[in-house]
Amino acid sequence: MDRRSTIKSVLLGGLSGGLLIAGCTPEEKAKTKVLQPGMVEGPYGRTDKEKARDARLAEETFFTEHELATIAVLCDLILPATATAPSATGAEVDDFISFIVKDIPRHQLPMRGGLMWLDHRAVSNHERVFSDCTVDQQKKLLDEIAYPDDTNPELQPGIQFFNRMRNLVLTGYYTTKAGIDDLGYVGNTPNVWDGVPQEVLDKHGLAYDKEWLAKCVDQEKRDVIAEWDEDGNLIS
Repeated sequence: MDRRSTIKSVLLGGLSGGLLIAGCTPEEKAKTKVLQPGMVEGPYGRTDKEKARDARLAEETFFTEHELATIAVLCDLILPATATAPSATGAEVDDFISFIVKDIPRHQLPMRGGLMWLDHRAVSNHERVFSDCTVDQQKKLLDEIAYPDDTNPELQPGIQFFNRMRNLVLTGYYTTKAGIDDLGYVGNTPNVWDGVPQEVLDKHGLAYDKEWLAKCVDQEKRDVIAEWDEDGNLIS
């Protein structure tokens, strides 16, 4: 199973996007809104005050150009493009992360510190910053902190950073239309129910009234609205 399939299976197994944002307190989780940059207009339940705040945050700058470039590389290493889905940057997840660190400032120091740690590690191992390393070198560096085999204290800052980065990438990606389509999630949809199974009815000594059964569990009539007479009797 590839990395994207593994992530999808975990998400479909019960993780929600809101829980993926690392380090949020319960109070912050209650307030956190997953937004895309520039979403200051549109019928998505934002008050005028919230729209004004979104616009102000969108105008602010936190990451440097080098940091943004490194984030973009990390995004696509975590979620590369497939034949059926765009990469993380293709879904503008790097822009999401740029916005979210301004929306939730407590991400700022860990993210900046983590990016510095990653560059330092890359320079020590390959004599160049992370974004200038080859793809194979980048993956080798990430393997140390993405799936650590031990608790080497030297790697702990990188492990903590990568956990945060991975969570932000997943949150950003799987709250976009592209990410939702990639999961194959269709939301709540009606199914076809043909009554309680016969073995369950037999176990409890119960049975459907044949007249009611014909009217209520006839799938050809499932779109027909039931009608009742004045005495509460089912007409059709």
